[in-house]
Amino acid sequence: MELLLIVGLPFLGIFLPVLFERHGRLACSLATAVAPLLGLGLLLWLAPRLLAGELLVVSQPWLPQLGFNLSLRLDGLSFLFALMILGIGLLVILYARYYLSEREPIGRFFAYLLLFMGAMLGVVLSENLLLMLTFWELTSLSSFLLIGFWGKRSDARKGARMALAVTGGGGLALLAGILLIGHMVGSFELSVVLASAEVIHAHALYPVALVLVLLGAFTKSAQFPFHFWLPHAMSAPTPVSAYLHSATMVKAGVFLLARLYPAMAGSDLWFQLVALTGLTTLLFGAFMALFQNDLKGVLAYSTISHLGLIVLLLGMDSQLSNVAAVFHIINHAIFKASLFMAAGIIDHETGSRDLRRINGMWKYMPHTAVLAMVASSSMAGVPLLNGFLSKEMFFGEAVQHALLGSFFNWLIPLAATVAGVFSVAYSLRFIHSVFFNGEPVNLPKFPPHEPPRYMKLPVEVLVFLCIVVGMLPAYTVAPVLAVAAQASLGGALPEYSLAIWHGFNLPLMMSCVALVGGTLIYVAHKPMLRWYEGLPELDAKEMFEQGVERLVLGAGWVTERLENGSLQRYLALLLLSALVLTTVTLAPMPQLVGERPLTPLDGITALGMLVLAASGVLTAIFHRQRLISLLILGVGGLLVALAFARFSAPDLALTQLVVEVATIILLMLALYYLPSVSPPESTSLRVLRDFCLAGAGGAMIGILAYGVLTRGYDTSIAEFFLANSISGGGGTNVVNVILVDFRGFDTLGEITVLAIAAVGIIAMLDGLRMINPTCDPQGRRWAWAKNPLILMTLSRLLLPLALLISAFIFLRGHNLPGGGFIAGLITAVALALQYIANGVAWMEQRMPLNYQRMAGAGVLIAGLTGLGSLIFDRPFLTSAFGHFELPLVGEFELATAILFDLGVYLTVIGATQMVLVNIGKLALSPPASKEIH
Repeated sequence: MELLLIVGLPFLGIFLPVLFERHGRLACSLATAVAPLLGLGLLLWLAPRLLAGELLVVSQPWLPQLGFNLSLRLDGLSFLFALMILGIGLLVILYARYYLSEREPIGRFFAYLLLFMGAMLGVVLSENLLLMLTFWELTSLSSFLLIGFWGKRSDARKGARMALAVTGGGGLALLAGILLIGHMVGSFELSVVLASAEVIHAHALYPVALVLVLLGAFTKSAQFPFHFWLPHAMSAPTPVSAYLHSATMVKAGVFLLARLYPAMAGSDLWFQLVALTGLTTLLFGAFMALFQNDLKGVLAYSTISHLGLIVLLLGMDSQLSNVAAVFHIINHAIFKASLFMAAGIIDHETGSRDLRRINGMWKYMPHTAVLAMVASSSMAGVPLLNGFLSKEMFFGEAVQHALLGSFFNWLIPLAATVAGVFSVAYSLRFIHSVFFNGEPVNLPKFPPHEPPRYMKLPVEVLVFLCIVVGMLPAYTVAPVLAVAAQASLGGALPEYSLAIWHGFNLPLMMSCVALVGGTLIYVAHKPMLRWYEGLPELDAKEMFEQGVERLVLGAGWVTERLENGSLQRYLALLLLSALVLTTVTLAPMPQLVGERPLTPLDGITALGMLVLAASGVLTAIFHRQRLISLLILGVGGLLVALAFARFSAPDLALTQLVVEVATIILLMLALYYLPSVSPPESTSLRVLRDFCLAGAGGAMIGILAYGVLTRGYDTSIAEFFLANSISGGGGTNVVNVILVDFRGFDTLGEITVLAIAAVGIIAMLDGLRMINPTCDPQGRRWAWAKNPLILMTLSRLLLPLALLISAFIFLRGHNLPGGGFIAGLITAVALALQYIANGVAWMEQRMPLNYQRMAGAGVLIAGLTGLGSLIFDRPFLTSAFGHFELPLVGEFELATAILFDLGVYLTVIGATQMVLVNIGKLALSPPASKEIH
């Protein structure tokens, strides 16, 4: 329950900032902080159990047949990330309260922030990989909202689109990788996956699954060559950068690598792909950070470099390198979040992020300068700060890896030293250019000054952690690091030391070289800047936009070749494609016809087939006379209903009958606004084409039907439903039990789509004004707003009877032909008859029903029925039934499926009436002078 609350609290709190925004920014901020504060309290309450080595797992079946369960897991690694997400999230909320201006919708911003926080908590606390992937995609969507928060700015919109496209594409690759992992081990539960390393590595699909998973991780963590989205996401507000791009979202990729490390690591392919990608990203990001003139650009590329460092450590595939990676995840989140906040303060108070303009800030903002310099020193790896400790561990592991002997292994310590040199250089540039280096140049806001007191508090807390962790690691971070690294390794921890001093050794020498070399490079960086500015400019954003534009142009070219506005052409291409695919699929079959003899044809069946065929031919002949063709088509629908009844399918017969009536009414309303006769529009060649396609399509369907009917049904699943309908679903009507129990999830999806489609239709009809015809094709004028007296009288008498039949059909549906869908259509047709006979105004006055709410209530009732089963630890939409006895009534059966059927009933009525009534309302406007014949 605690884990569910930790994940769910941010989602439950999304509406609080929006509701409290009207009461002031302080109230809005406090309301926002409630959910993460409670979540952090729950997490710290569970901390003693985690630090004692306990693993907390809760699981609730959701879709067990698909392996999708609501499973949550709290171990050392997820505890560490949840602690960062909630802790830094609270600091960001406090910071954002002062950063955002009074004119900006802070309630909406905090709602987006809580949505992202909940998604990230879901990622790190998921035990089920499919559940984790669901939250993974939600992080991409919520980060899109946050990056594009300043939607009026072009750079914000483009940066958000780029981030969504890259991380969303990686998410699709990750989906494929997770499905392959589930296929290999037979489960999506992490406990099973992490214990199946040998099975995964021995499987032939391991390389494919590894590449797909790495694509998801690399795109999320901005690894080369997918790094380009992160610098352009800096157009987001600085609280977003401090939270998403230093402590949480970009850490999701390295979290995935650390989480799946016991199952996927340990192979040469892992080392080659992960280590090489991390090494390239480490060097590239460090090099590019030195030449950025945008303050947040420096921090963005330095983030890319440090993420590459973490990925490289995980790719080096040793126990100590894994510990070092987890340690640097902690340290980087602390000093980089504080640096982004400091950069935001400078931007907030000066109005600029240009390093060539914001000089000499020590004079104006000494307190902020001290905080930023300490955080920058930690980023550079200066001793007695937290960044130095993990950087030393990195250097030490690079040296140990080099001792393995291969030439590539010796490149790692060399590249680590070079990256350290550039890290010191861009950190020095950050410090010197911003806080010293003369006086500011043409600042939009001058003179700058210190921000409000509590805006600096989050930075002070994080900088304090930089110092405390750097000087007292064994008393601060050691316990959390130990349990997190142990969870990532999936086994016992190696021996390691968090001591500040390890004596004079090669890692210390590498640190000294980095400090001295970085200082020298910064001293000589101006000529390097001029050299860099002389290089050809490659704008990743422009390249991405051009790629998207070319993709759109290509899609337009294909669309123009396929789509010319002719429905005949679309249907012809569809039929031709179906014929070709079916022929190619069936061609290898040695024999199409089975051994089973066909049922003898009797006279009644033959007559029905002839009438049905005649209705089809006559519909095609009279298709230009729309009303006549519609009546003939209705005959075909009625014959289909009779065919269902003839072959013992009463449920289908009832459904077909009421669907046919509802469809005829809908088409009649639509035809009211169309010409009664359509002009000829087919050439002789097109008629020949259509005739050939229709003949070939009919022949193909006939051949397929003959092939199916001459084969037995030994492999059919019908036997399962027949055998389990009563024992499993408590009903003798197998069709209804399938709809509300065995395949209830399908039905829930279908009624949801039905409700959405109805809402879409009325949205399209909103504001539509049609020209009402005033006479029939023969010129006889129609009466306006007059209802036939006989129809009015009969319809009012029939309504109670129809509702009674509908209730009877609904209540008996679980055991006899009927159910919510058929009953809903009967009620809908009865109500539609009242609208036709009495008019919309008369009905709205006497039966003011809100069909939108009715459809929504139906979907909600059906969904809540499914959720109710979770309370009793049963899979989603599991129904229960029992037999009860009442005086006079006797024994009767009740099943929870009737509540689900009630949701179907209400949705069908609401959706059907939404469409019919709103089309009918188009005729309420006075007739136009223009007549339609």
